[in-house]
Amino acid sequence: MKNKLAKLKFFPNNFEIIEDGDHVICVISGKRILLENLNYWNVDEQEPYHSYIEASIKREKLKNKK
Repeated sequence: MKNKLAKLKFFPNNFEIIEDGDHVICVISGKRILLENLNYWNVDEQEPYHSYIEASIKREKLKNKK
């Protein structure tokens, strides 16, 4: 399943593949993340992040919205 965007459902400690694929796209950086390298996501927002840096950026944006 090369070069196909996956659709995922994120849970606190794992994710479920809804539609087969090999990667997702980081909502902050736009970088491609292979599923085997996916470690950061937001369950409430259902968004994947490339790294802790992008996850921190999103957390700050959400914090500033309140």
